[in-house]
Amino acid sequence: MESSHGKRVLVTGGAGFVGSFLCERLVQAGHQVTCVDNFHTGRRENIARLLGRPNFSFIQHDITLPIDQEVDQIYNLACPASPVHYQYDPVRTTRTSVIGVINMLDLAKRVGATVLQASTSEVYGDPLVHPQTESYWGNVNPIGPRACYDEGKRCAETLLFDYHRQHGLPIKVARIFNTYGPRMLHNDGRVVSNFVVQALRGEPITIYGRGTQTRSFCYVDDMVKALMTLMNSSDHVTGPINLGNPAEMTVLDLAQQVIKLSGSISKIVFRPLPADDPVRRRPDITLAKELLDWVPVVPLSEGLAKTVQYFKASLDEQLVEEDRRVAAK
Repeated sequence: MESSHGKRVLVTGGAGFVGSFLCERLVQAGHQVTCVDNFHTGRRENIARLLGRPNFSFIQHDITLPIDQEVDQIYNLACPASPVHYQYDPVRTTRTSVIGVINMLDLAKRVGATVLQASTSEVYGDPLVHPQTESYWGNVNPIGPRACYDEGKRCAETLLFDYHRQHGLPIKVARIFNTYGPRMLHNDGRVVSNFVVQALRGEPITIYGRGTQTRSFCYVDDMVKALMTLMNSSDHVTGPINLGNPAEMTVLDLAQQVIKLSGSISKIVFRPLPADDPVRRRPDITLAKELLDWVPVVPLSEGLAKTVQYFKASLDEQLVEEDRRVAAK
């Protein structure tokens, strides 16, 4: 495998959940890292420990506008990734996925950089094939409420491969499945963060549908390692490559695990299933095993325990801050 030591690396969406962990790993590995984020869903506190490091810099910028940097590698993670956030401003979501990607590809073309696109399992839609392999074209509603994200990411993949074929641009496409861990937003609407926050607050845990729909959950440390391994793989490995944990479980089982790990007294309540919500989702990671020698290693119980601990500390801080505001009045 080609070494990436000492490279100039641009990470868009670098103040977000996955992006901030990626920036940390790249800085620790000795690369010169430039983090770009518009703080739409990213947070300054996620990168606070990196500010001031000699090999880290931050630029507040929206990638729907061009940016000029001299870099060797571009990790494009910029886009809201949870239904709550990408449906809040769907036109902006599509602009980020399409115009933003064009801007990153044009930059890469000018400076000769490799682009890794953080695509998504949502390109498979509500899959009719299970588990999902990279050769499956998907079952996506192009005019539904999730289409801004699903189709935006599908178009982004199209653009990467067209730049690759037309301009010889080196590309990597990662189809990321459900990823969880510390630094997820409390209000992002993802199933893990929803369940953990509700459990810690003693609120009813909300399950949409009957809870029989399945997901597979990959801890953020495993995902970051996979992204870096893909980026530094040989040039002929373009992807798309599924990255995720193939251990499938029902949403109801996840809720019960969260209740147990958090020691919560919360009860489970059921609500109607949202439109176009996938019934089953599990990656086939055969290609990742063969081409990257990568498999996830963090068990769900361990990853969930760390996630619960993070959210508990975060919620405790919020309560302290609220008490201070009340006392100051």
